[in-house]
This record gives sequence, C-alpha cells and structure tokens, in this order.
Amino acid sequence: MAEEKEEVQDKQEEPKKKGKSKLLIIVALVLILGGAGGFFAYTKFIAPKGEAKTEEVKKEADLVQEEEPLLFSLEPFVVNLSDRGRFLKVSLKLELIDKRYEKLAEARVPQIRDAIITLISSKSAESISTPEGKFQLKDELLMRANTATGRDIFKNVYFTDFVMQ
Repeated sequence: MAEEKEEVQDKQEEPKKKGKSKLLIIVALVLILGGAGGFFAYTKFIAPKGEAKTEEVKKEADLVQEEEPLLFSLEPFVVNLSDRGRFLKVSLKLELIDKRYEKLAEARVPQIRDAIITLISSKSAESISTPEGKFQLKDELLMRANTATGRDIFKNVYFTDFVMQ
C-alpha cells in the first residue's frame, strides 16, 4: 500500500513538472518575441538612419567652419577727443558675418574709417574711460560701420589697442 501511494504521488508530480516547463517555455518565447519586436520597431521607426547620421555630422562640421571668425583689420586711429588736448589711439578689428563680404568691406574702407573717426572725435575721455563706455562705443562703432557699408556685414568689434592721453 505504501508502494501504491508513492506511485500515485510520482504520477501527480510528473504532470505538474510538465505544466511548469510548458509555462516556462511560453514565457521565454513571449519575452524573445517581445524583444525582437521592440528591436525591430526601434531600428525601423525611432533610431536615426545611417544617411541621417552622416547629414548631421556634415551639418555640425559646417557649423564649426561657419563659427570660425573672419576678422577685418583697420589701420590704427589717432583721434582728438572732444576734450581739449585729449586724444585716443585705437586699433580695432571688425568681425564679418561671412567671408563673401570681405571684398565689400575692403572697398568701403574710406567710408568706414570716416564714420569711425567722426564718432570717436565726438566722445569725451570721461565717457569712454569706463568699461560701460567702451561697450557703448563698440555698439556705436558696429552700427556706424554697418551703415557705412550699406549692409549688416559686421557682427562684432574688437579693440586690439586702446590708449588715451
């Protein structure tokens, strides 16, 4: 009788083991299929394509090249200020927005220099001696230089020498 009970228990355990292994196989298949479907959806719809990546790299390279400043130098200026007996020696460089405007700037040097001399000679030593005064002078110089060329071809002004006496 004890042997019969053992045989019955063994027979009951075998179907339980088979049921568990079937369940495990089904879960594994579902996970594999889900992973494969997710990978397919990602590569097909979400991930950037190889061509798009190369275009992005080209655009970034172009931006780096565009960000390289092209500086247009002018001869130093020695100008009397509006205060009697005071003068300013200043050297500056104008940053062009694009290389293609370099010839236009070269052609307009006399007009640019005239606009700068006229502006600086109207300033007092006190008004341009502070950092705020220099920033204001830069803004005005930029505006005058662009006006002298007839287009907005300059985007910044840099002082390379600034001596007041």
